[in-house]
Amino acid sequence: QVQLVESGGGSVQPGGSLRLTCAASISIFSINAMAWYRQAPGKEREWVATATSGGMKRYADFVKGRFTISRDNARRTVYLQMNNLKPEDTAVYYCSASSRPGYWGQGTQVTVSS
Repeated sequence: QVQLVESGGGSVQPGGSLRLTCAASISIFSINAMAWYRQAPGKEREWVATATSGGMKRYADFVKGRFTISRDNARRTVYLQMNNLKPEDTAVYYCSASSRPGYWGQGTQVTVSS
């Protein structure tokens, strides 16, 4: 089964950018949906964005126009480019694969603060 490792988090000021990376242990070519979720302190995990094997991309309303999800099947990697970050984007970000529901990697911390 696929294993996922997230990286690329860090601390940035409001308005800054980060690119998160999700590295998969096996090919993601046949995995229908790869997604990003996040969990802020004291809150439930929430969906952020999805990229399907057919090329469709969907975003939560609160990140539309600021975040971009992409997948590189050849590199077994999924990215989340985050621009114009806001303090409310502070959370641990997780990658997920539709082929393994309920499985989460260790996540990567994103902190947006002045």
